[in-house]
Amino acid sequence: MEQKKAPVFHKRIFWDVVFENIDYDAKANFVIERVFERGDVDDIRNCRRYYGDERVAEALLNAKFLSKVTLYLASAVIDKPIESFRCYTLRQSMGNLLPY
Repeated sequence: MEQKKAPVFHKRIFWDVVFENIDYDAKANFVIERVFERGDVDDIRNCRRYYGDERVAEALLNAKFLSKVTLYLASAVIDKPIESFRCYTLRQSMGNLLPY
């Protein structure tokens, strides 16, 4: 069986981990969330190409946290309403942060 070629991402997306040691298959959720949060259009395209839209959608829908901007982007990319995202539901149940 031929192994898939690793996707090409900008190192700035993974600034806090050893870039060369990223296991793209074992840490798929982490990679997908991080690419959507900090990547550009090319990074997102490479992510979708590598993982496939079904896997990307699964990871994004089940993410515990996505910024508002990323949430709306993910909603548009995978064509699902924001209410179907886990992070949206969690954010609604937490209420607002205290104004300190």
